Amino acid sequence: MASVTLRNIRKRYSDTEVIKGIDLDINDREFVVFVGPSGCGKSTLMRMIAGLEDITSGDLLIDSKRSNDIPAADRGLAMVFQTYALYPHMTVAENMAFSLRLAGVPKAQRLQRAREVARILQLEPLLNRKPRELSGGQRQRVAIGRALVRSPKVFLFDEPLSNLDAALRVQMRIELARLHDSLQATMIYVTHDQIEAMTLADKIVVLQAGVIEQVGSPLELYHHPRNLFVAGFIGSPKMNFLSATVTGISEFEGVTITLKNRTAITLPVHAGGVKIGDAVTLGVRPEHLQLVGSHQTDHHGASSRIIQGEVLVAEHLGGETYLYLQMEGGESLMVKADGNNRSNLHDRVSVQIDRDTCHLFNLEGVTLPPLQHSAVPQSV
Repeated sequence: MASVTLRNIRKRYSDTEVIKGIDLDINDREFVVFVGPSGCGKSTLMRMIAGLEDITSGDLLIDSKRSNDIPAADRGLAMVFQTYALYPHMTVAENMAFSLRLAGVPKAQRLQRAREVARILQLEPLLNRKPRELSGGQRQRVAIGRALVRSPKVFLFDEPLSNLDAALRVQMRIELARLHDSLQATMIYVTHDQIEAMTLADKIVVLQAGVIEQVGSPLELYHHPRNLFVAGFIGSPKMNFLSATVTGISEFEGVTITLKNRTAITLPVHAGGVKIGDAVTLGVRPEHLQLVGSHQTDHHGASSRIIQGEVLVAEHLGGETYLYLQMEGGESLMVKADGNNRSNLHDRVSVQIDRDTCHLFNLEGVTLPPLQHSAVPQSV
């Protein structure tokens, strides 16, 4: 397999720059996922790696060899697209072996290779079928097999599951994870679906408008988002964002903010240049909020605060319940609750916010860094 290195990679169409200086290291055998909204440049970046788009400037290295000018067919990469693009008149075996046929590999050898790949992908009983006789998931596995027969250095996947229904996407995610584990291959995967990114990736690359916002493991991005964009994109359901104003700053206790509903919370973060009176954004995930009885007091003292809201929508899903609340001041809040929760429309509920699970973002959307616990004076 292989490593892939990008150094100040740029792509320009006429006067429009769509990839704006990408630096990235993809290690041998890593499963790396490019994720971001439509138009962020993730598919363009993959196509540049594949050789299907010219690189305007910068260096692409595959196994430390500069590959900008190497034709796509000679880069040792294999790409799986969103559409299956299978030949309808060919069998599964013939579709998977077609690239070997173009390369002049003898028929017996290429069919043997197709059978080996079919065994890995659990397609052996289907080798003599035509594409019209296959399900969507089976067709996608054939498309993956077509890439696999070439024994590429790197696998490239461009939104391969977006045409499948929800149940098949879950099944194919499991199969792709299993395939990566068994092959120990370098894989680069493009998706707009952050659930796919979180479940498949060793490393996630979050892109927006042609630049990398953050690179890290799924849990790094979940627990330590660098900015407001990453915090809002990673995690399902989406993080809550509440407007607030800075009303106090302490070197040892952190930053005190006041929400629109006049609730004050002190968060253990460094001020990082913010001043009293500055507008900031509080971020808290629905799963980090806890419903409490309206008669309860804040047992955690300064570590948490209780706020109230009116239920606008209650989604009872069996194993879990999602409550959409409107708080005083007009802002909304989503809470993930137990599946047995009985809250209904217009109920007033109390929610506990634990400051240790919150994030605070300055006016530019940058995350304020946490205080080091060692810096907090200890009681004697």
